[in-house]
Amino acid sequence: MDAKKLEALKQKYAGTKGGDIFHPPFAAVAAQIFSHADQRKWPFAGAATFLDLPYRPELAAVSNFGGLEVVVVGVPMDLGVTNRAGARLGPRAVRAVERIGPYEHALGIAPALHVNAADIGDVPMKSRFGLEECHADIEAFFGSVRAAGVIPLAVGGDHSITYPILKALGRDRPVGMVHIDAHCDTGGTFEGSKFHHGGPFRQAVLDGVLDPERSIQIGIHGGAEYLWEFSVDSGMTVLHVDDVVDMGVPAVIAKAREVIGDGPTYITFDIDGIDPGFAPGTGTPEVGGLTPREVLAILRGVAGAHVIGGDVVEVAPQYDATTNTAQVAAQVLFTELCLIALDRVRSCGRG
Repeated sequence: MDAKKLEALKQKYAGTKGGDIFHPPFAAVAAQIFSHADQRKWPFAGAATFLDLPYRPELAAVSNFGGLEVVVVGVPMDLGVTNRAGARLGPRAVRAVERIGPYEHALGIAPALHVNAADIGDVPMKSRFGLEECHADIEAFFGSVRAAGVIPLAVGGDHSITYPILKALGRDRPVGMVHIDAHCDTGGTFEGSKFHHGGPFRQAVLDGVLDPERSIQIGIHGGAEYLWEFSVDSGMTVLHVDDVVDMGVPAVIAKAREVIGDGPTYITFDIDGIDPGFAPGTGTPEVGGLTPREVLAILRGVAGAHVIGGDVVEVAPQYDATTNTAQVAAQVLFTELCLIALDRVRSCGRG
């Protein structure tokens, strides 16, 4: 090794602490984490919140949500499942993941530096027994979030929760959608209910809150294909896992950006879109799904989109012996937060 280079490195780094960072963007991230040059909060200590964000449940009762720009909201409801129950415990599992962020290397952003965000607890729901009542409570809560000009990130819960969220966010203008899932979730009424987790996007289109021609569904596979004709008839773009493999991730990203354009877009991620070899903890696993790397690459690829909200759903931790499922879900939720932060940076003109 060159002696002069070694001496320069010694002069710069010898005796420094772990939190002594010289590159200004990285130093700004470190300043969030280190209370002193070599001390930071233990990731396994204290109450768990997503990304170790401040826990501010009292702000859910304030009309402007205390000036927050982004809120993380748990929706612990799984009355809409058609297979294994348990996604009601998903919010706790995702919040408990210890090592997420604070910096996203591929997108080059630490979102907490750019948006005022907090975990405001769970949607208050009046009945643990009534699916339609829960949906009404979810819609009302997210309607308040929207009215305050705040961007929500929801942690479910089963995928039926996305229907009332879309009703709240798309009330004045239908939104576009990036939807990653094993299933299109555009089925009809089953056993007297149209509010189950297999049909939220049919109902959202029929209610005029979701624009099907600005919606793309990615990673579809499994034996329920015969249930999803509404997706094609309504004008949604459907990419099966085979399409992702054949096209390649860059082409999938290009197609997604073409479909959603620059209008308001919601991102919804069902963990069963990931192959159960990576993420077994879900109620309706489908063998042959996407990899976590593919999902993260696709989401990073739509950076710059106008993201008005997002969710992660269907994590059922009792089937997740290794916590892999919760780890993937938390990383996806973090990526969604990064996309929101990038959109805010662009719209506010600050870098």
